[in-house]
Amino acid sequence: MASAAWAVLQVLLLLPTRSWSPVGAGNPPDCDAPLASALPRSSFSSSSELSSSHGPGFSRLNRRDGAGGWTPLVSNKYQWLQIDLGERMEVTAVATQGGYGSSDWVTSYLLMFSDGGRNWKQYRREESIWGFPGNTNADSVVHYRLQPPFEARFLRFLPLAWNPRGRIGMRIEVYGCAYKSEVVYFDGQSALLYKLDKKPLKPVRDVISLKFKAIQSNGILLHREGQHGNHITLELIKGKLVFFLNSGNAKLPTTITPVTLTLGSLLDDQHWHSVLIELLDTQVNFTVDKHTHHFQAKGESSYLDLNFEISFGGVPTPGRARAFTRKSFHGCLENLYYNGVDVAELAKKHKPQILMMGNVSFSCPQPQTVPVTFLSSRSYLALPANSGEDKVSVTFQFRTWNRAGHLLFGELQRGSGSFVLFLKDGKLKLSLFQPGQSPKNVTAGAGLNDGHWHSVSLSAKWSHMNVVVDDDTAVQPLVAALIDSGDTYYFGGCLDNSSGSGCKSPVGGFQGCLRLITIGDKAVDPISVQQGALGRFRDLQIDSCGITDRCLPSYCEHGSACSQSWDTFSCDCLGTGYTGETCHSSLYEQSCEAHKHRGNPSGLYYIDADGSGPLGPFLVYCNMTDAAWTVVRHGGPDAVTVRGAPSGHPRSAVSFAYAAGAGQLRAAVSLAERCEQRLALRCGTARRPDSRDGTPLSWWVGRTNETHTYWGGSLPDAQKCTCGLEGNCIDSQYYCNCDAGRNEWASDTIVLSQKEHLPVTQIVMMDAGHPHSEATYTLGPLLCHGDKSFWNSASFNTESSYLHFPAFHGELTADVCFFFKTTVSSGVFMENLGITDFIRIELRAPTEVTFSFDVGNGPCEVTVQSPTPFNDNRWHHVRAERNVKGASLQVDQLPRKMQPAPADGHVRLQLNSQLFIEISAYFQTGSSMTYHFQEHYTLSDNSSSLVSSLHRDVTLTREMITLSFRTTQTPSLLLYVSSFYEEYLSVILIRYKLDRHQNPDAFAFDFKNMADGQLHQVKINREDAVVMVEVNQSAKKQVILSSGTEFNAVKSLILGKVLEAAGADPDTRRAAASGFTGCLSAVRFGRAAPLKAALRPSGPSRVTVRGHVAPVTRCAAGAASGSPARELAPRLAGGAGRSGPADEGEPLVNADRTDSAVIGGVIAVVIFILLCVTAIAIRIYQQRRLRKANESKVSKKEEC
Repeated sequence: MASAAWAVLQVLLLLPTRSWSPVGAGNPPDCDAPLASALPRSSFSSSSELSSSHGPGFSRLNRRDGAGGWTPLVSNKYQWLQIDLGERMEVTAVATQGGYGSSDWVTSYLLMFSDGGRNWKQYRREESIWGFPGNTNADSVVHYRLQPPFEARFLRFLPLAWNPRGRIGMRIEVYGCAYKSEVVYFDGQSALLYKLDKKPLKPVRDVISLKFKAIQSNGILLHREGQHGNHITLELIKGKLVFFLNSGNAKLPTTITPVTLTLGSLLDDQHWHSVLIELLDTQVNFTVDKHTHHFQAKGESSYLDLNFEISFGGVPTPGRARAFTRKSFHGCLENLYYNGVDVAELAKKHKPQILMMGNVSFSCPQPQTVPVTFLSSRSYLALPANSGEDKVSVTFQFRTWNRAGHLLFGELQRGSGSFVLFLKDGKLKLSLFQPGQSPKNVTAGAGLNDGHWHSVSLSAKWSHMNVVVDDDTAVQPLVAALIDSGDTYYFGGCLDNSSGSGCKSPVGGFQGCLRLITIGDKAVDPISVQQGALGRFRDLQIDSCGITDRCLPSYCEHGSACSQSWDTFSCDCLGTGYTGETCHSSLYEQSCEAHKHRGNPSGLYYIDADGSGPLGPFLVYCNMTDAAWTVVRHGGPDAVTVRGAPSGHPRSAVSFAYAAGAGQLRAAVSLAERCEQRLALRCGTARRPDSRDGTPLSWWVGRTNETHTYWGGSLPDAQKCTCGLEGNCIDSQYYCNCDAGRNEWASDTIVLSQKEHLPVTQIVMMDAGHPHSEATYTLGPLLCHGDKSFWNSASFNTESSYLHFPAFHGELTADVCFFFKTTVSSGVFMENLGITDFIRIELRAPTEVTFSFDVGNGPCEVTVQSPTPFNDNRWHHVRAERNVKGASLQVDQLPRKMQPAPADGHVRLQLNSQLFIEISAYFQTGSSMTYHFQEHYTLSDNSSSLVSSLHRDVTLTREMITLSFRTTQTPSLLLYVSSFYEEYLSVILIRYKLDRHQNPDAFAFDFKNMADGQLHQVKINREDAVVMVEVNQSAKKQVILSSGTEFNAVKSLILGKVLEAAGADPDTRRAAASGFTGCLSAVRFGRAAPLKAALRPSGPSRVTVRGHVAPVTRCAAGAASGSPARELAPRLAGGAGRSGPADEGEPLVNADRTDSAVIGGVIAVVIFILLCVTAIAIRIYQQRRLRKANESKVSKKEEC
């Protein structure tokens, strides 16, 4: 048997911030009515149509009129299907189909929305996911619920991918309900003043909620002030919302004030954003869209002493009707509530509580600006120039995160040269190229890659060229000859070199947004470009600015700075003490014990007691003796002299500060096995521990500000020095030498070792009328040794060994590190499954450690290979990290392997089961265990079922089966998988046959007798008709199936005796009747782990057990073959230790309803596979003829 394995595991869990969704004005709780089905055909429009019968009016869900759906003239990524809902509605879900009875369907698409049919916004499913999954055939419906919902009048579906054997084809439905709201429009020179009720009792808290749509990037949204300069202000500054809270005699805040909360980014995008402000005493909760900032103000709250009025849209000057002290808001407010009062409705009804100043209206104008998004470095927009004119005049606005990119190229007439306008290092540069002359350059602006809109004006006439960026103007004589405008301007990039356009640029293409383009004195209409009536383009998104802030929320940890480009973000870890893509991993060891293990000598070291947690590193001295002592010194005096004082007055009160913070000290002490702090006391005359009434005259304060009156290593409140504990004080009547009252110097050594109270932060000594007493004490440093996380190793001697830990919820960032040693060749260290997500670390081969996971983008693996085996019975260190940027794995000092994450993929790891090692179980004769994949009903297309990948519409063309077993019985049915369509797969210990409608094919494997009572490991991997069988990780055989390649509608997996195998072949039926007697371990069918589900059920049980099936101590060796193994847990059938009769099935009882995890080290014998007496037999039997009842049901369903 393999030797014991050991493991240490440390995990950081980062939980998502709670999101808040504003409550609409009177929206019903049930908001899922179909909205598109009742609309007239005129409400549907599209980019194009293949024919009149393929028009957008035929795109309603489940309709068959016309050609049965919308199909554009050309299938490319510039097509769209649009719905006008007639008014703003709350949209909660969407559904799609392909074209009826065709090969035309969309496999993925974008969803966009707008209030007025211009300036579209993309809906994001997650922080970085734009696309929606589409259809896999023409007629099934894919339904997707929107979380969160949104409000809009217009919706657009933009196909991204479609059936490669067909065209784009769509039928759609939109679900939701009516949305009612009150809107107020401010023109930048107007405001509302709301006069509050002057009630004698002030409110316990203030709650302000609203939605806003900004036309300009700066402006006051609300303001309330008091008589003494105290005020609250909500202001939009450069597209970010800033909440000012001023509680003292100060003037109106500038952009830099001591108390400010800033949230949001790019909020000047002319789309709606939600705001919620909650003020409760000194606590402030500030929420913008999904992001919340919690703030605790210092001192006493004075915001409740504000005046009984609040202004919205601006800050009016007293006594002047239209004068404002700050820049007013230009845009719209919606659902404006103050403590539950609808302020907009009061204003609309001209109630006396409302004073309107300036031009305030109650409808929100729709923007007419049409932005253009340059999606990639290959994007370009070619527009005709004013050819032949003796001047150049181009203006536009742009916004981007990229430091470099091509903005504009143009040629001059008569071969006189060309010019290029581009970004480099965040600055705008203009280069002019003329024949026979060196390039001439001019630079304007700086920091233009900040994501804000910037205005550019380029003009040239005669011999001068001017470039203006915002307010920065650059003028330089660049041209020696007359300027004539060329034929074409290229915005954002150039055509391929083979096009002969002459366009060139010293930098790559521009990624960002452009708007308000004018050439000469004429504005460019991007809609005409989209319709093909003007210019040419590539890889553009017209009528939308798709910029997004990848640093909001910031995934950079430990105070590191986030910077971004159009495609990605990066974190600057300099000076943080952390490293990695998101600055997650600490550069320092957790303790002096870890430094000692690395072989470091005594000296000063930084330690990070909580590893990659939120607490930073701090400096300590590591004293490497027999134990590694962590020494944390304080900044107090070396020695404190205490002399007598009047009764009741403190003789001494000294505080001690440490270089580390309270949280860092708490983490270091908690991590240590033992901590102590010594107090050396030398006293000259007597003192008493208590006053006459028993009140203690001396005490000390611990790290959490608790007062303690005990001394030495005694229990709290015992008030004994060390000599009192040991019984050797100079006067046996006292528990401290200094209490003896002798006229001679005495000393006490006090060791404080209750580590939950350490370190000492203050010592206080009083006097009880002994003015001539004197003492001197010295407080030593905090001393700790041991590391509970470092030496918490556990031995896993059998496959049934496991540990329980809290549930693993590292959604955005998680790291795992441990040591292991083993002699086995493979095994799973840890594994956790979700609905589709999973995470696993395993010893895949003697020289390979693999970290694999799936967060929704498909399985990802990182593997470290070693030139020498890992199963050498020596300690090896593993560190794995997964974050939104990717994954990394390092083993020992081997090079770290990394796997980047897709730029716009899923980022959250969602797990809902336990962490496991492999499980072993002993099957008595006649027993069985059935793992149910699904019931025979239709799963929704947006189902969260664990087996959503195995529902009845999915056809398996591949699967991997692994298990380990030990038996002496033959024949033995090791595994049987059934389906609803009478297809099945069986693994039996006999010979290999594959039966269809002809005589079975027989494939014989020359493996040794495997019913020998020894442990055998088998892996079967099928890809279509090719089956690879591997036995005991050495012998391998490949066979070709003749009965087909598809396994449909998987129903259940049975281990042991099978009661219903009527449709199976004779060999399978004989083996099914005998079942299996012996030990099975590490059974897997794809991602399903039936033994794990049986022995550690979670949620509704999927497992039914008949007869006696019990976890065992070992599957590799031990009990004689065929004999019962020792039980480690109650028998599975019934959950109370009893087993049911062989013909009575009972679902397992979930005995542990709490979230937990099981983490294992290297298992004695792990993962993988199966079987044979003289050969391995694997049966895949597929019967194409379904039962008549099933045929009837299917036919009826097709007719509906």
